[in-house]
Amino acid sequence: MHTSRPAEPTRRTALVLLAGLVLVACAMRSPITGVGSVLPLVSDDLGLGPAAAGALTSLPLLAFAASSLVVPRVSARLGHRLTLVLALFLLGAGAALRWVPGVVPLFTGTALIGVAIAVANVLMPAFVRAEFPHRIPILTSTYVVLMQVVGGAASGVAVPLAEHVTGGWRTALVVWAAPAVLAALLWLPLIRRAHAERVERAHARTPWRSPLAWAVTAFMGSQSLLFYVLLSWLATIARDRSGLDPTAAGVLLSVLQVAGVAGSLLVPVVSGRSATRTRWAAVGSTALSISGVVLLLVAPSAALAAVALAGLGGGGSVVLALASVSSRAADGPTAVALSGMAQAVGYLAAAVGPVAFGGLHSLTGGWDVPLAALAVVAVAQLWSAWAAHRDATVRAGRG
Repeated sequence: MHTSRPAEPTRRTALVLLAGLVLVACAMRSPITGVGSVLPLVSDDLGLGPAAAGALTSLPLLAFAASSLVVPRVSARLGHRLTLVLALFLLGAGAALRWVPGVVPLFTGTALIGVAIAVANVLMPAFVRAEFPHRIPILTSTYVVLMQVVGGAASGVAVPLAEHVTGGWRTALVVWAAPAVLAALLWLPLIRRAHAERVERAHARTPWRSPLAWAVTAFMGSQSLLFYVLLSWLATIARDRSGLDPTAAGVLLSVLQVAGVAGSLLVPVVSGRSATRTRWAAVGSTALSISGVVLLLVAPSAALAAVALAGLGGGGSVVLALASVSSRAADGPTAVALSGMAQAVGYLAAAVGPVAFGGLHSLTGGWDVPLAALAVVAVAQLWSAWAAHRDATVRAGRG
């Protein structure tokens, strides 16, 4: 049965929405990625032990997973525009709270930032689908690339900022919330025209019984697990198995992220607007991830090539995973429900994956078994890549 698509916004409204989308993308990773770089400064200043410091970095991922399933209900009541604007102001409040001296404000602010970004993570695929239904691949690629680039920049400049600005590491972290607040202020006037959203405000139940929804969720979860395991352990693996010094091992992390940006940029070109081409692009990006992990396992001396392949595959997969949420949903409420399901499971996998990977290393005393297990996850992703991109839609029931 043919389902009508929502109309594109007017030109003026579209420009405002696009400008806000760019700003939101700049704020969706940078308040988190900058923490790792200044973590030694934070620990020294506040007397945090290793466990507390680790909790500070994992707290946002747990907030993502815990909050994602709640977002559809909130969005159904308020509309996705208002919900996004409130989340962006919450992100600004959380960042400001981290500027307040003390351990409690730091952790509370970080938790609020995690919740705010979880809302944006869930709603952005639905936002793109509702506002720009004919521009899903290119706009998904755009905001993913911006997240990656600005998130990487935040990691790189956090320490120099902390050393040269008043307030030290606190100011170096709070500045990355500025794009979120600007986006909220920019979008605030659009809330007055919220009557246009009423058609999207019905609440859709989380589609737990849909095989297609589980395929989309599995694709989201597997690519998230692969990325966060490599992000967490790649430098250590490179030192232990490839004999690289810490500087060279750190360069591999940069290669992983730069290759990810390249993969994200290539996806819209390869997939176009064809469902068939998009399906093969998902399979191709997964094949690149498999090649990278297997090469890292069997040829430690080829770590650079392995990481480049894994980065290209991962960058393409994350765009396609987010785009599949937008494309597979039958309507706006279903897109929000499907996004909440996929991201809750995906970020739970992202939080658990690195811990399980490290546990396998501790049990076996080496990296062969953990890398082999990671390769199995990558191969299993082939099924979800194929199944999540079939030309069908998820239709969730209304609550």
